Amino acid sequence: MDYEPTGPSSAVRQRPTCDSYFVESMDQDDDGVFVAQRSRREIAQMHAETQMDIAEELSRNVAEEYQEDILDHMEYMENETLPDVASIDIQTEIQWFMRPYLLDFLIEAHTAFSLLPETLHLTVNLLDRYCSRRVVYKRHYQLVGCAAMLIAAKYGDKKDRVPTIRELKSMCCNLYDEDMFIQMEWHVLQTLGWVVGHPTVESFLTMILQEVNYDPEVESMARYLSEVALFHKEFVSVRPSVMARTSLALARHILGRPQEVPTHSAWSAKFDTTVLVLLSQQLHNPSQILVRKYSSPEFSCVSTILEDFMAQQAAIARQRTPPTPPSEDAYGSQRESKYDSTCMTPQKNASQGNGYITPPVTPNGGYYVDDSCPSQRMPVTPTPQTQAYYVQ
Repeated sequence: MDYEPTGPSSAVRQRPTCDSYFVESMDQDDDGVFVAQRSRREIAQMHAETQMDIAEELSRNVAEEYQEDILDHMEYMENETLPDVASIDIQTEIQWFMRPYLLDFLIEAHTAFSLLPETLHLTVNLLDRYCSRRVVYKRHYQLVGCAAMLIAAKYGDKKDRVPTIRELKSMCCNLYDEDMFIQMEWHVLQTLGWVVGHPTVESFLTMILQEVNYDPEVESMARYLSEVALFHKEFVSVRPSVMARTSLALARHILGRPQEVPTHSAWSAKFDTTVLVLLSQQLHNPSQILVRKYSSPEFSCVSTILEDFMAQQAAIARQRTPPTPPSEDAYGSQRESKYDSTCMTPQKNASQGNGYITPPVTPNGGYYVDDSCPSQRMPVTPTPQTQAYYVQ
């Protein structure tokens, strides 16, 4: 029998070096602990995906069971959170022709941050609800829109996509200080009683589209038409459920799709013909910011499809219209030009470039009411103390 030393010195001599230990372990990676750990991770991932599928299936079953209750609550909330057009009409400085400029800015910011479609509709709803209760000066109009978008993004969008105050300040060309955004955000929430939730057009569209066959062109066209309606006063007080069903019906008509009847409920197939006619009359000159947004393949190029459809309709109308005498033609051209100048969506000056849009310059000539005579029906928007020179 050979003698084997057992003392501490011999243990030190027999201990393998660190380099040889790790090299030997790496050489046995295929049969070692790394393969086992990787296998456990794959098994855990498979179990997680299976549990997620089970959870989604249970959610769908529960949603179908409580579908009517959910719909009743959404219809109740949309009536509770609708803006008042009559209150916006009595604003001393904010006029309806300013609305397209602010919406162009909000749409560009919404696209830049890659926010959800529902966030845009909630932003406009918060903006209109605030303007229904407070007198807003024109120098604060863009600030209120940014605060509304910040609240809407925090409420329902992804956390990593919520814009920061520094980014909003930069988009507004440093017109407002960071403290002004914080004060306006708090004041909007306080004015609305901290009631932020609102069933938007996107919420009802998602509910309706789940019951029909998937059609990306119809889906994108319906969203495009619903965003066109945001620019016009006539649709501010239209309930989102009515606007969603009407936009979907008009989108199917433009694309030549049959009007599908959902299998679960007949509610989704109902639409308002009056709103449909009004919406179809506003498609001849949409916002160029909106046209550029929906001309991408991501949205099936529906803005280009709509332009072709409107050109075809105009050609058909010219063929059906009988020729008129020269005297009446001159009068008709004047009447047509007057109609276009009053009903078209205001467009920005081409010399402004492609940057983010700021509110238009206030016209001179006493068009606006003096700031010293605010409306008695609505309190005045507070001016942040940090920027008192804006009041001057």
